[in-house]
Amino acid sequence: MFLSVFDVFKIGIGPSSSHTMGPMSAAGRFLSELKDGNWPRARSATPAAITASLHGSLAFTGIGHGSDRAVILGLAGENPRDIDPDRMDAIIEEVRHSGRINPPGHPSYRFRPAVDLVLDTKSPLPGHPNGMQFCAFDTDGQLLLRRAYFSIGGGFVVSQDELSALKADTAPPQDTPWPFANAAKMLDMARRSGLSIAAMKRANEEARLSRQQLDKGLDDIWSAMTNCIDRGLAQDGILPGGLKVRRRAKALHSQLAARWQRNEIDPLSGNDWLSLFAMAVNEENAAGGRVVTAPTNGAAGVIPAVLRYAVQFQSGMGQAAIRDFLLTAAAIGGILKHNASISGAEVGCQGEVGSASAMAAAGLCAIWGGSPEQIENAAEIALEHHLGMTCDPVGGLVQIPCIERNAFGAVKAVTAASLALKGDGIHAVPLDACIETMRQTGLDMSEKYKETSQGGLAVNVVAC
Repeated sequence: MFLSVFDVFKIGIGPSSSHTMGPMSAAGRFLSELKDGNWPRARSATPAAITASLHGSLAFTGIGHGSDRAVILGLAGENPRDIDPDRMDAIIEEVRHSGRINPPGHPSYRFRPAVDLVLDTKSPLPGHPNGMQFCAFDTDGQLLLRRAYFSIGGGFVVSQDELSALKADTAPPQDTPWPFANAAKMLDMARRSGLSIAAMKRANEEARLSRQQLDKGLDDIWSAMTNCIDRGLAQDGILPGGLKVRRRAKALHSQLAARWQRNEIDPLSGNDWLSLFAMAVNEENAAGGRVVTAPTNGAAGVIPAVLRYAVQFQSGMGQAAIRDFLLTAAAIGGILKHNASISGAEVGCQGEVGSASAMAAAGLCAIWGGSPEQIENAAEIALEHHLGMTCDPVGGLVQIPCIERNAFGAVKAVTAASLALKGDGIHAVPLDACIETMRQTGLDMSEKYKETSQGGLAVNVVAC
């Protein structure tokens, strides 16, 4: 299985990659299938109406995560990367008012969100907890096309057949120069080749893209990340959703900037800047702004925070180092997703913030001069100390505990990189063993703690 850096890092909108970006993309896929006409009765019947249903975790936390809104936007022809966040409310209101969708290149379809969009908490679709189903009907109400899709984390959307193929797929593409599917193979290839993890990942990418395309894509990712931080630092007020969570990044930034200008020495300032950058991103995500899955929206603040911290506080951090950071982080992210999961609905927040922290630790260790063994150690340290972390968003919103949790994930990442660099790369727990532990822990974890808002803080905070 090959995961490109552009599969791991996707530019989209908040608040959730699996619950917002995924359903929007799935709706777009359904429209494409409908338009292609490769289904029974395609030539003898005309689609006139569409319905949709969300299942499992998508149903339980769909309102708080904006899944219902995402389906409407996707059926209206919008996609996560290009949509204008300022237009979303108007598009949704028009569909709700008219009861119709008019995607470009399609006829007008009846779609009444209050009737035709169902959040089904009783009937999970087999295969993955983030399931959804779309149906098209003719003017007589006869079913023409039914498709199920699964949002498997990080904005990835697959059909039932694709999901089965993913679970069975263990062989990398033949044109991949360095086909490492786990950390042990990655380290073995690095030793035999003398290449860094970033260099191997670059070679794998350049088997499909030119160097210019790859570098531009990496630069675009970093630009979107740092722009998201800047937007988060400039905004204040109350986040949407009803919890009345106040944005804190702008006020915290003012405090830290003032100390910086006065040259005040504060032993906690590094942690404060890391926390600030992470919170700025995740406040933007909670507000539905433009973010980068890293590897998910719920964990979108960790990697940008650590990289921005390095850029701001480390001299000589040029574009080449930023690219190496992202390539190294993506290499670890691909291993995590391939061998376990980055979906909170599947393994809890250990798969989201835990994975992000491991990826950030690896990227930072790489640009600080770490060997492949030290980089693998850094990723393992960061992931190990997120094992068992639940996903229990209060009110189904990506706010509490998600925003602060990203800050802690960033701090842990820097700590892990620093510890790894002070060693020689030899350590007791291999990264692969830690990833397998995360997978097994996710299987054992109660569904209440896997992005359903049925347990943990989600019930205790409300009860108070």
